[in-house]
Amino acid sequence: MVPLQAVLSGRMPTLSVDATAAGRRGCPLSDLRERLRRAGLRPTRQRLSLGWLLFGRGDRHLTAEMLYDEAMRAKVPVSLATVYNTLHQFTEAGLLRQLALDGSKAYFDTNPSEHHHFYLEEEGAVIDMPDCGITVDSLPEAPEGMEIAGVEVIVRLRRRRPAGRRQQG
Repeated sequence: MVPLQAVLSGRMPTLSVDATAAGRRGCPLSDLRERLRRAGLRPTRQRLSLGWLLFGRGDRHLTAEMLYDEAMRAKVPVSLATVYNTLHQFTEAGLLRQLALDGSKAYFDTNPSEHHHFYLEEEGAVIDMPDCGITVDSLPEAPEGMEIAGVEVIVRLRRRRPAGRRQQG
């Protein structure tokens, strides 16, 4: 993996023939710049830095605090407010999908396509549900002037409690 500072300073190593043969074209940073531009966002240094952290590891789910911690470890000089703003800008532009799973935290999915999720309550983790043909029947009609934009299924999971043990309250 290429260090983030090398990417942002333009000191990217050239891609090997193997990487190009595997379907990679050009510089990943150029790809990210173009992705931001296509989404209608100016590729600022902070957006590129956070985008590199967000999209450089494939599809995943994270909170603003998780991304901020990654940025601090990568020595990216951003505030938590900037992380929140960038995540919301990326969501508005269709690059991310915001998930309403827990009232205290917003999770962001780097895969904005329609799909469903498992939420592991005890760990606070989100995982993609395998595509198993879930259908939702009998949706109510949308109020006048509105249309249903999508339906999200979130299945909350927790570890089974051993039989015979009563939950203390």
